[in-house]
Amino acid sequence: MFLDTAKIKVKAGNGGDGMVAFRREKYVPNGGPWGGDGGRGGNVVFVVDEGLRTLMDFRYNRHFKAQSGEKGMTKGMHGRGAEDLIVHVPQGTTVRDAETGKILTDLIENEQKFVVARGGRGGRGNIRFATPKNPAPEISENGEPGQERELQLELKILADVGLVGFPSVGKSTLLSVITSAKPKIGAYHFTTIVPNLGMVRTQSGESFAVADLPGLIEGASQGVGLGTQFLRHIERTRVILHVIDMSASEGRDPYEDYLAINKELESYNLRLMERPQIIVANKMDMPESAENLKVFKEKLVANYDEFDELPQIFPISSLTKQGLSTLLDATAELLDKTPEFLLYDESEMEEEAYYGFDEDTPAFEISRDDDAVWVLSGDKLEKLFTMTNFDREEAVMKFARQLRGMGVDEALRARGAKDGDLVRIGKFEFEFVD
Repeated sequence: MFLDTAKIKVKAGNGGDGMVAFRREKYVPNGGPWGGDGGRGGNVVFVVDEGLRTLMDFRYNRHFKAQSGEKGMTKGMHGRGAEDLIVHVPQGTTVRDAETGKILTDLIENEQKFVVARGGRGGRGNIRFATPKNPAPEISENGEPGQERELQLELKILADVGLVGFPSVGKSTLLSVITSAKPKIGAYHFTTIVPNLGMVRTQSGESFAVADLPGLIEGASQGVGLGTQFLRHIERTRVILHVIDMSASEGRDPYEDYLAINKELESYNLRLMERPQIIVANKMDMPESAENLKVFKEKLVANYDEFDELPQIFPISSLTKQGLSTLLDATAELLDKTPEFLLYDESEMEEEAYYGFDEDTPAFEISRDDDAVWVLSGDKLEKLFTMTNFDREEAVMKFARQLRGMGVDEALRARGAKDGDLVRIGKFEFEFVD
């Protein structure tokens, strides 16, 4: 089964907790703090595997969670950092943040790597908090939470040339005779329901990849027929071979077919019209084809702007293999002078990941629940809360000082908080003391 979209959840590993410990040895009085730091949590890393062809592996496995780092140990020893979780994806996979819609990366090179979720740093042990004023602190940090996000994966196959056209115009037959691909071919519409890929080698030694893409019909850009299941796969191609049934065996006008397909390409993505096209006049072995081709050329010339360059037209017959070598040589020549097309501009891409705190973002926000409890939220505040070890009184007092330093007390007072009011952070509640 061919699967080209998937939605998954990834969770990087949490950092290991720091440790509170003291050096206790004979003949070493007042040995001092001796608790080590926790280890780093594992990242979730996508790696391109050229052996994969679909996103089928993500159909049944949609949750990926990396291991957390080990806790800190006595004697000042650090916990072991966790191994990264490696997730293999096929070439041509676009990774998008499901919440923001921003593109994180476009993975097209074999063995290309990208960290989609970063593991949390390990919490500090009490050896880190020793000062002249407090030489024996009973404070340690919990590990930092690993990054968690929902991702939308979209596979856009890698091909130099894409075959487009209405159903049953002979795209699959053409692919089968110019490559070693074995697409399913039948005398009915939508025989091809998945993209087929094949390698072409011309007589001059040039080679390129060709994709036979599922048949397109009017309204596909709005989801009619196979819709965008087809259209997304043409976005990576550099040259389009527009296959037309010149025999009009389906009762349609070849020129109207040509206009309809181009309209769908333009409606889906205007930039698809930047790709150079070669018109492939197929089924020239049929009786009416020569006359239809003559009429097609007349209509094409009559409706083309005099300043625009007319696309090349190659009459062929996939069945009798007539005209194929000329077509392939011209395609290879066009590929040589056609640059790569960037799929995404900078506005669509997410900026380089920053894992600190944005100075323009408020450190905390205050709201009030229906039960009259004050609620504190905000990334910076919530991270401090998560990394505080509330089993230690010194750590609790340190957290209270941090809140005061951030201006939480003054802000609550300004909002009308009174002595004894309940304040909530996550599921943790405490009393406000004025």
